[in-house]
Amino acid sequence: MRMKTLFHIMLLLIISGIALADNDTTNCPDISYNELTTALKNNIAPTGGPSNGGLDNHMWATVVAPDGRVCLVTRSGDGLNDQWLGSRIISAQKANTAIAFSKPDFALSTANLYAPTQPGGSLFGLQHSNPVNPKVAYKGNSKKFGRHNDPLRGKRVGGVNVFGGGLALYDADGRLVGALGVSGDTSCADHNVAWRVRKALGLDHVPAGVSSAGDDNIVYDDQNGGNGNGAIDDFEHPDCGNNEKAVNAGF
Repeated sequence: MRMKTLFHIMLLLIISGIALADNDTTNCPDISYNELTTALKNNIAPTGGPSNGGLDNHMWATVVAPDGRVCLVTRSGDGLNDQWLGSRIISAQKANTAIAFSKPDFALSTANLYAPTQPGGSLFGLQHSNPVNPKVAYKGNSKKFGRHNDPLRGKRVGGVNVFGGGLALYDADGRLVGALGVSGDTSCADHNVAWRVRKALGLDHVPAGVSSAGDDNIVYDDQNGGNGNGAIDDFEHPDCGNNEKAVNAGF
C-alpha cells in the first residue's frame, strides 16, 4: 500500500515538473502584464491614444522570450470580439518571427520580410518554414484570451508572419531580450502601433537594421532611392493605402 502511494506521489511530481517546464516564463523580458496592456491602450485610438493611420481598431499584443516562448498576451478591448479574434494568434506569430530572424546585432521586423518572401525573392518560402502549432494555438478557455493567464503563456506557438507588426526587443544595454507582435488592423497600422508600444516599454534600442535610418522600421517602396527597389536587398513593404505611411513618417 505504501509502495503504491509512493509511486503515485512520484508520478505526480514528474507530471508537475513537465507541466512547469512547458509553462516556463523565467527568461521573459522584464515587462508586466499591466505594463504591456497600458502601453497598448495608450497607443491606439479606441482607448484614447493617437491614430495608427489605418482602421483604428482594437488590437492584440504578444511578447515572447528569446527562445520563442510566449510571455504575455493582452488585448485593448474589454470583450473578446472587440478585436479580430484571428489576430490573437497572428500577434503571436509576429512576435515569434521577429525573435526568430533578429540577432543581438541586427534586427529584422516582420515588415522587412514582406518583399524577400515574395516569388523570386531571396527568402521565398520562409513564411512556410516554422508553422503554427495548432495544439498550442487553439487550446484553452477563451475567457482567458488576452488576460494575464492566457493559455499561450509559456508555450511555443511558432509561426512565421511576413507583414508589419512584429519587432524584436532590445534593452538599454542593447541586449536582445525578446520580441513583440501586434495585430488587429492593417499590416502597416500594426507596425505603427508595435513601434509605439516598443518605445513606451523602453525596449527600442535597436543596434542595426535594413532601413535608411539603420533600424528595423518599415521601408516603403519609394524610400531609399525611390525606384521601387530602394531598400537593402529589397526589404520593402507595400503602402496599405490609408494614412499609415504619414503616421510612420513622424517616428
